[in-house]
Amino acid sequence: MIRDDLKYSSEHEWVRVEKNEATVGITHYAQDKLGDVVYVSLPSVGSAAKAGQSFAEVESTKATSPIYAPLSGKVVRVNESLKDKPELINEEPYGRGWIAVIQMESPAETDALLDAAGYERFLKSH
Repeated sequence: MIRDDLKYSSEHEWVRVEKNEATVGITHYAQDKLGDVVYVSLPSVGSAAKAGQSFAEVESTKATSPIYAPLSGKVVRVNESLKDKPELINEEPYGRGWIAVIQMESPAETDALLDAAGYERFLKSH
């Protein structure tokens, strides 16, 4: 399931851009590969996110995986609901399973992200 209204990273994060803020989560593909998510280590509000670097972690019944920031900026909100209900990542990866909101340093960074068709091609080639 790939949504047309989002941007994607090659590390399987999705991004929804609204003005100078980007909501970030992991894709349906990523949550499916991880299996049942049992714990999420969220970034701290106010912390710096650097494109390509780990800024959160998801633990599942199969593995612990870093979540890479698809854009640089400051974390302005985190999904506190994931502390009590990490399974939201499996149930609604593009909805209530979002991880954090980043106030972007450079909105031009979104140009490096994949659109839905590009992400689909990426998945087929890997």
